[in-house]
Parts: sequence; structure tokens; C-alpha cells
Amino acid sequence: MNDKLARWNKLKEICLRCTACPLAARRTNVVFGEGVLDSPVMFVGEGPGEQEDLQGRPFVGPAGQLLDRMLAAVGLSREKNAVICNIVKCRPPGNRTPTVAEGEKCLPFLRAQVDIVRPRIIVCLGATAVRHIISPDARITRVRGQWAERKGFWITATYHPAALLRDPSRKVEAWEDMKSLQAKMKELGLPVNS
Repeated sequence: MNDKLARWNKLKEICLRCTACPLAARRTNVVFGEGVLDSPVMFVGEGPGEQEDLQGRPFVGPAGQLLDRMLAAVGLSREKNAVICNIVKCRPPGNRTPTVAEGEKCLPFLRAQVDIVRPRIIVCLGATAVRHIISPDARITRVRGQWAERKGFWITATYHPAALLRDPSRKVEAWEDMKSLQAKMKELGLPVNS
């Protein structure tokens, strides 16, 4: 664990100094990611919003509060057994969707985070994560709830919590996705709180 923590902290230091794209010029804080580094599950969102930029932590605004409730419903939390990151580490102006180029500049950080944590499962939260992790042509409405194994990782997707706040009718599908995550954890022999 100490090696993981040392690698994580070194990567974070590098990320905090990053100026590879224009998002760096407007940020208040880099939102690197957080959680337990021995976690079996990593959640990957789009990028920081206003509250995340102010606090330097991922998913702390209203969408983050919903995400925490979703995780708790299947026995997960960032404090005990999950890691939460984003495609981009700096807030896009006005919370707009990160450009492909911005995402590409930040992907080496995410890849390094995955390499450090080595989760068994990666959950894409929303369309931006789906396009960068699953396929540029993938659409969240088509791939959510499906599973693919790639390079030793099980990958799935569900709606971004912010999208669920805008369209609560999708919460039923998101709940099905979370139950599927719980089932996959059981199938892989990972500890699950029912």
C-alpha cells in the first residue's frame, strides 16, 4: 500500500503543476481524484464542476451527493472501497463538456491512476467518460449497463449523476446499472454489502 500511496502522491504533484491545456489557466484547484487505493472499483466522471473546483475534490456538489447515495445503496463509498476520478482534472468554463483535445491531454493522468489502483471494475459515469474509455463512437444510452472486459478490467457505464438530477426518470435505469455492478462484484468474488 505504501508504494501505491507514494506513486499516487507523486502523480498528484505532477498533475497539480500541469499546464498542458487551456483549462489550467482558469482553475482554482486541480481535482485529482480520491478514494481508497486498494479499491476494487473506480468511478470515472467527466470533470470538475464549480464546487469541485473550489474544494479540489471530485463529486462534492449536488451530483456528488447523489453519487454517494448511489454508492452507499450497493455497499460502496470513497472512504472504504471505491476511487473516484474524472477524465479532466480542471473545470471547463461554465461546466461545459470537455473538448476531445482537453480529454486527451488529461488521459495520461487517468491511465496512471488506473495503473496505480488496479481496480477490477471501472464504471464510466456519463457520455464523456464513455467516449474516452469505451469508444469515441459509443453512446451512453446504448452502452449503459453492458459489460466488457478489456486488459484485465471489467468496464461498464451508467448515467452521470448530474444527468439524473436533470432527468430523474433515468434513475430507474441507473439503479438497474448499480444492481448490475453489485452482481458483477459478487461474480468476481469481491466483498459486497447487500
